[in-house]
Amino acid sequence: MPELSLPARLYVALVVLGASVLLGFAIVNRPVGRMDIVAILLLLHVVSESLLTRGSRDMASITLGSVTSLAAIPLVGMWGAAIAAWSAVLAHNPEGTPVVKRLFNGAQMSLSAGAAGAVYELLHKGELGLEASDFPQVLGPILAADIVHCAVNGVLVAIIVGLHNRVSPVVVFQGTMARSVMAYLAYGLFGVSLAVLWDGAEVGPAAAVLLLLPLFVARWAYAQYAEEQRAYDRTVRTLMAAVETKDVYTRGHSERVSAASVLVARTIGMREDRVASLRYAGMLHDIGKLGVPTRVLQKSGGLTDDEFASIQRHPVQGLEIVREIDFLAEANAGIMHHHERLDGLGYPMGLRGAEIPEFARVIAVADAFDSMTTTRSYRGARSLDEAVVELRRCAGTQFDAAMVEALVRSLDEHGWNPETVQVFSPPDATQVFDQDRRAFDHDDPASSLVEDSR
Repeated sequence: MPELSLPARLYVALVVLGASVLLGFAIVNRPVGRMDIVAILLLLHVVSESLLTRGSRDMASITLGSVTSLAAIPLVGMWGAAIAAWSAVLAHNPEGTPVVKRLFNGAQMSLSAGAAGAVYELLHKGELGLEASDFPQVLGPILAADIVHCAVNGVLVAIIVGLHNRVSPVVVFQGTMARSVMAYLAYGLFGVSLAVLWDGAEVGPAAAVLLLLPLFVARWAYAQYAEEQRAYDRTVRTLMAAVETKDVYTRGHSERVSAASVLVARTIGMREDRVASLRYAGMLHDIGKLGVPTRVLQKSGGLTDDEFASIQRHPVQGLEIVREIDFLAEANAGIMHHHERLDGLGYPMGLRGAEIPEFARVIAVADAFDSMTTTRSYRGARSLDEAVVELRRCAGTQFDAAMVEALVRSLDEHGWNPETVQVFSPPDATQVFDQDRRAFDHDDPASSLVEDSR
């Protein structure tokens, strides 16, 4: 995990401090007659928090601890739930978890459980535990507690992910956290099941054992999802490598275009789920050049009409290659139309203005920027300042001016080194704190006429 920025570190410290104060109150007000249940729930919570999906290295990863947190609320109340949830600090991760991440995990889970427990006790005036006579009246308070637990957890995580990745927490929540809300609320059903088995059915601590099986099943399901995402990345990178083997001068071009596109997207406030799709589009924008003869791609002189026509077909060929890959979704529009121009002189369809998909307008700017700032067989690299001047000169005719300015703002804030730039992975936030070719190139806007754009 990259080092946290100063604002992110201060935020983590604030959350941990707040949760520590809550823990102090929880110990003082602990449910004395039910501390044995608290101890068992604490142990179960550690086990649940340890069931992370393999390979979760980003700021957020999937855990199952909310199940035990929600079960603890009707069983031991807000104070007992807050104590049990703090145990996330002890969760085991075979890949190793930094201390700061452990502390944040425990703190945010404790705050979420405490807030949810407070709402439950406010709405449900009965004794701790669940009896058959409590139904169906208790369902309303339990649902409210589930929603509050989800909201507090989501907000705390969205803020740290936003601070860490320098994006708006609102964008993080809308683009990633919001997609997991229904699944998160469904976790509440597991929690209620545990509480009902424990008290209502008088199964007692054995209810924890009965819950382990569905927890492991859920863990397995999430592991399959994580592996599917890794398979997507491997597929895209394999296709990208196939294109770049055709021309040594463009090695790394697709990743840099993808990275620059992500910078633009986050600057304009694009939702993170769409940023993830745009990332793929940037990596595969030139996939259609697999169908272009290598001698044409590597030609340093002018192109014949037939050669230029073969270049112009590569966006359509790219779409034909990837259109059956379902997970690319909106990325197909960026691949198909990244050579369109605002003035309608682009290809393959001559779209103009707002007719050009947003993904394509972003990639067009990123593509031209990387073309100008890297060395090619026929010329050296331009400086960043020269590239910015050229992009601004062509804004409004060849490029979307808003996308150009978004890239410029990103460069001012983050800088740019084509030798070390990396593609930024979108944060997979669900629950716990844990992201041309040649000028004649003819994406080089220096040859702004479309007939000089390969």
